Amino acid sequence: MSFKLTRRQTIAGLSGAILSPLVSSNGQQKPTESSGPIFVHGIASGDPDHNSIVLWTRVSAVEGLVKGHWEVSKDHSFQNPVSRGEFRTGPDLDYTIKVVATGLTSGQRYFYRFHIGEVFSPVGRSLTVAKNHLTSLGIAVASCSNYPFGFFNAYQAIAADPDVDVVLHLGDYIYEYASNGWGSDTGERLGRSHLPQNEIVSLQDYRIRHAQYKGDAQAQLMHAAHPMIAIWDDHESANNPWLNGAQNHQTDREGDWQQRKAASLQAYYEWMPIREPAAGFDRGQRWQHYQWGDLASLITLETRHTGRAQQIEIGDYLPTIENPQQARHFLDKVVGAPNREMLSPEMSAFMTTALQESRDSERRWRVLGNQIPMARTHAPPIENSPLALINAPPESELGKKLAYFKRLGANKLPIYLDPWDGYSWAREKFYQQCASVNCRDLLVLTGDSHSFWHNQLFDNNNRAMGIELGTNGISSPGDFLSLGREHAANMDELLAKHNREILWTNGRENGYVRVTLTHQMGRADFIAVNTVTSLEFHSKTIYSTEFTPGTAGTSIKTRG
Repeated sequence: MSFKLTRRQTIAGLSGAILSPLVSSNGQQKPTESSGPIFVHGIASGDPDHNSIVLWTRVSAVEGLVKGHWEVSKDHSFQNPVSRGEFRTGPDLDYTIKVVATGLTSGQRYFYRFHIGEVFSPVGRSLTVAKNHLTSLGIAVASCSNYPFGFFNAYQAIAADPDVDVVLHLGDYIYEYASNGWGSDTGERLGRSHLPQNEIVSLQDYRIRHAQYKGDAQAQLMHAAHPMIAIWDDHESANNPWLNGAQNHQTDREGDWQQRKAASLQAYYEWMPIREPAAGFDRGQRWQHYQWGDLASLITLETRHTGRAQQIEIGDYLPTIENPQQARHFLDKVVGAPNREMLSPEMSAFMTTALQESRDSERRWRVLGNQIPMARTHAPPIENSPLALINAPPESELGKKLAYFKRLGANKLPIYLDPWDGYSWAREKFYQQCASVNCRDLLVLTGDSHSFWHNQLFDNNNRAMGIELGTNGISSPGDFLSLGREHAANMDELLAKHNREILWTNGRENGYVRVTLTHQMGRADFIAVNTVTSLEFHSKTIYSTEFTPGTAGTSIKTRG
């Protein structure tokens, strides 16, 4: 399937009139045009439940208190709206608008729009959660949309995908870096440099950055076509946060971490189509249980702001690790030290209760929305691989990277310690909590890593816990591409060969994973776009796997 945004559509995403599509049953886009510069950030819906949907937009070119109306209809004509109301917004909300349309029918598709006087927003399409019997559910799994690194072609592919019911965005919806930071060369070449130019720290900074991402024409296509279930990862605030700080936060230059985190969360709640925290919860405590009829439970995890212990930097220990025995001691006593938590007690209790409810309700699938890779992912040995033939000066960046991977692989160390590999005690505790309510058939959907993954999961006693399907970045590049595309493929092959839990991986493409669930079967299609540096692109399925409910650790059919 090929796509091309016209010059007018691209400009519309950044200024003036918006071209917003709906997607018909055959996947064709049907654009409608707004009548002014008021709704330049498009529209969105999300956080659906059985009888309500969150509707979102923002108004521009206005000042002070603003009033308008919204409406929901079963058809695109809006001749007989089924729900409607008035909205108010102003500078204290950054002129964003978020309403909860209630009194809707479960499992029903709806159209929605906003208007101020005679100025109408684009029309969006959404879907409530089915309450009773549901035959199938299509989930587009998305993550890591870095604006400077390229166009959001995968978002446009998701918008046009007729088999998608809901988008599960697992974080890194925005990135916090300055315009001269990561991805700056590509951003300058494509005309996609970050705004504001500085690394975002203040509430106003985060608001401007969200506005830039919501101004993207392809993001608007996706939001208009499907409801979104969203949870943040790290870059919505700063790289690799934990309870009391973040790797990319320096107190001496950027002030108090808690203030920065609060600003990032406020902007996130303003600019995303999500519900406000329930009574007794703060903004950081975002976890949900979506109950899709008799078919599936989808439980989203919060792994950044409410429970996580500080990350261990492997570089601080690597010089002292000279053999596998020292590596084992490091993994057991330092990385795997007791009480190095990933989830808060409240999050853990919520998840256990939700899994029990899902089991009691006899739903076929228990799906977890999980930001960071869960499978054991240790560096492979590279001495006798094609990677060992790379001729790079030891003092060069490539030479240093190869030496680093060689040291990790020789000692069987994890590649990263920010994912669950860096919290092995917490991972085993998590598995045992799931097992305590008879849930060893987890379907874990994962983002963050800029790689596609098809993984199988096991606890410390070698008992299967389910499978993990990881999505690549919408635009963020794979970590091994700095080795060159051919050697990045070699690394992918080595990872799958030397890690029992990794069945297949690809960190060379950008795209998304479409997961389709029925009562008889689950299927994952890993869909890649051929480029993110041109608006003319095509997408294709590069790998598929099928699996059965109740035995999610076993794939019955795989196509690469």
